[in-house]
Amino acid sequence: MMRLILTQFLRGLILIYRYGLAPMLPGRCRYLPTCSHYGLEALQVHGPIHGSWLTLRRFLNCHPWGGQGYDPVPAARHKVEPSPANPAIMKNR
Repeated sequence: MMRLILTQFLRGLILIYRYGLAPMLPGRCRYLPTCSHYGLEALQVHGPIHGSWLTLRRFLNCHPWGGQGYDPVPAARHKVEPSPANPAIMKNR
């Protein structure tokens, strides 16, 4: 429950940036997807803690000497433990 509340709060901050602050700033985002879109996707894929870290790192790299181009959100890494309840994993061991 707390994770959902924190995620929604952070999404709200990104949307305030996207629709309130970003239109007043000069220039365009150097990356695809845009930094705000990246942040929303990072929160959805990785949750509030890791998603916030990825978003912050992306914002800090968005400057004239930073990177540019296509920079997607990294895929989620799910740790799957072998167990008798998951025979596909047990079979491949």
